[in-house]
Amino acid sequence: MKRVVFVLLGILLVCSLGFATGQEEKIVMKLGHIRDLEHPTHKAALKFAELVKEYSQDRIEIKVFPNSQLGGPAEMFSQLQSGDLEMVYGGINTLAWIGGGEPYEITSMPFLYRDYDHMRRTLKADFFQPVQKQVEEATGIKIVNMAGDTAPRGLSTNRSVKSVNDLKGLKIRTAASETALRLWKHFGALPQQIAYAELYMALKTGVVEAQENGSLVVASSKFYEVQKFYIRTDYIRDIETFYMSMPLWNSLSDKDKNLILKASEEAGVYETELTLKVIEESYKTLRAKMTVIEPPELDIDSFRNSVVGLFNDWEGKKWPAGMLENIRNLK
Repeated sequence: MKRVVFVLLGILLVCSLGFATGQEEKIVMKLGHIRDLEHPTHKAALKFAELVKEYSQDRIEIKVFPNSQLGGPAEMFSQLQSGDLEMVYGGINTLAWIGGGEPYEITSMPFLYRDYDHMRRTLKADFFQPVQKQVEEATGIKIVNMAGDTAPRGLSTNRSVKSVNDLKGLKIRTAASETALRLWKHFGALPQQIAYAELYMALKTGVVEAQENGSLVVASSKFYEVQKFYIRTDYIRDIETFYMSMPLWNSLSDKDKNLILKASEEAGVYETELTLKVIEESYKTLRAKMTVIEPPELDIDSFRNSVVGLFNDWEGKKWPAGMLENIRNLK
């Protein structure tokens, strides 16, 4: 009997020492994204997991699931809301695809963001914080950190384009979105919807004479074999973003929130460095295969000036009134 008592006392002593030394329970989180194993996003997600493990002294483990293993953006957001998934690393543009996230459609506005730094400062600016708070409350998803540049979209064509006036009558394959259709019709182009799997042949046979994707896509899909020009408009940008289930975020200690923020910031810098490298490599490929037209030869201001006012009817409806002007004026 005495032996049993001593054993119990020993267990209680170990437990009490654990509480006294501030021992905390191990946390395991799943993080999903849509990119393949060689993409900068996946490498940055692994870096994030590594840093979180280091900063938490092995107490927090992030398990990374790449390549849409857990579904596409909308499916993963749904899992965040239901509590079946803890984290997602993906574009800020995609938040507009779910109910309550519509104000973030402003992140897909063409020719609005001058570069990655301008876009990131916009989304972290004081005037944007009420939008973030509203969306977080409406969706139940925490926007932990917007960190990590992605390849912007451009244009490949079979005609030289140096200003907005050169787009008139251009048969172009675009996304089937209201934003894209309004934009390209405004430019005088003739937008068409073609399945991506059929795009190469459509370009080769002249069904369409242009398409709008970034340099990475043009290089990897070998569109340079059936296109003469790449136009470096960089007209739509995105930022890879760390999302988390809001109840989970709220349950974390300030210490854990801070270490996650620190790790996400460093992973975002790593993502940006990798992205710039692969973009540079893609342009080396394109310049060897086709003519690349870029500023100053490309008159970007003619595009930017042309779209001012084009989406003003969405002000006060999809996002607060005055946001577009605030973004343009942010130095």
